[in-house]
Amino acid sequence: MGKRVMAVDDSATVRQVLQMTLEGAGYEVVEAVDGKDALDKLGRTSVDMMVTDLNMPNMDGIDLIKHVRQSPGNRFMPIIMLTTESQPEKKQEGKAAGASGWIVKPFKPEQLLAVIRMICPA
Repeated sequence: MGKRVMAVDDSATVRQVLQMTLEGAGYEVVEAVDGKDALDKLGRTSVDMMVTDLNMPNMDGIDLIKHVRQSPGNRFMPIIMLTTESQPEKKQEGKAAGASGWIVKPFKPEQLLAVIRMICPA
């Protein structure tokens, strides 16, 4: 397998689409259902990049990014926000937290792959 990507979303359907898209392109996928689950799994496995939703129960994407950025080993890991939110304020909040990029749902798998390949080649 190629690089490992963590897909963080409370929607099983979105995680499934991410998994099929990324594995089809040669990436290994680690799934998490929310920010807390992602941090727990990040403590047990290393990933090369993360794709996370913004609005999730327990811990949202912004708080997740802030926690990930506090870890020296993950300070520069690419993190893409994949969300229905498109307001400039939300994008700025994500950027300030440390998001590397922002993709608005619904998304085209090719669009997502193009961004991921640019940031984290398989």
